[in-house]
Amino acid sequence: MMTPLSLNTDRGVDGTPRVIAAGEIDISNIHAFTEALTTASDGHRRPITVDMSAVKYLDSAGINVLFKHADAMDRLHLIVHPFLMRILKITGLSDIATVQPADAPPREDGNSLQPS
Repeated sequence: MMTPLSLNTDRGVDGTPRVIAAGEIDISNIHAFTEALTTASDGHRRPITVDMSAVKYLDSAGINVLFKHADAMDRLHLIVHPFLMRILKITGLSDIATVQPADAPPREDGNSLQPS
């Protein structure tokens, strides 16, 4: 059974191709994720942005695909859920791609989850 993953491709306000992912990225849906990245890059080395701010789980298959795409293009810009920041630093992906934490959602009491 495939793990739920929603993928959309579009262009950012600056015209940069963008993939927006929500759900979990694992071996069961890696083909769809790879296809979305390939579609966004359109066979070129130009930069792309991958918004994974709504992805809370990323297994080794997803990390491997991100490494391959980071090597194949001029700049891979990742916007990730704060849960993923540590693993992307440990794996070294943040050394070859721009990895930016997504803004933390507000807590129920209205305060930010990020430290002041």
